[in-house]
Amino acid sequence: MNVAVVIPSYNAAVSLPELLERTLAVISKEKIIVVNDGSTDQTRETAGRIGVKVISHEHNKGKGAALQTGFQYVLQNDFDAVITMDADLQHQPEEIPNFISCHSKGNRDIIIGNRLHNTAGMPVHRLLSNTLTTAMVRLRTGAIIKDSQSGFRFITRRVLEKISVRSEGFEAETEFLIKAAAAGFSFDAIPIATIYAGEKSNMKHVRTTMNFIKVLLKQY
Repeated sequence: MNVAVVIPSYNAAVSLPELLERTLAVISKEKIIVVNDGSTDQTRETAGRIGVKVISHEHNKGKGAALQTGFQYVLQNDFDAVITMDADLQHQPEEIPNFISCHSKGNRDIIIGNRLHNTAGMPVHRLLSNTLTTAMVRLRTGAIIKDSQSGFRFITRRVLEKISVRSEGFEAETEFLIKAAAAGFSFDAIPIATIYAGEKSNMKHVRTTMNFIKVLLKQY
């Protein structure tokens, strides 16, 4: 398959060199897209020096908006699927081939990296929020989704052609799942490493929680 990797990035200049070096070990340079979401550090320049495709927002718009920008590029460039990955080294690029292998065996439309199979090392507040939100998304969609808040995902082109989201923040990933489930797309999951090392999150917890609830209750 011709699979792209989209990495939404905001002030990620410190983590990107290692992340991209490791990603380049498993997928070719022209298939890696860094979406610089209005960073105020050297994110754009760092990714540019490494030679991957960089698309920049003039101002910070949010993770959902960055993902949509990446998805548009994927659709315009004839990729068969996309893998989304966070820029903060919480996802291991070495696991990218596992997503592709899972798809080749089951032909699922969306494959989500599941951290909840092994929660050792996950902060308690993250464990509680991820478990609760995943349960709520499963109840809302009726789909077997094991880790709704994981940003490490494989998505086929046919899903991108049909599903788009209006949310621009972190809640966009939940909106995407709700719409994809309603459209009848299939889901699967693979276990991924659970990595938390005190990384600074760009998530504003109260606002993100309120936006999540709005998305969850909204009728599409």
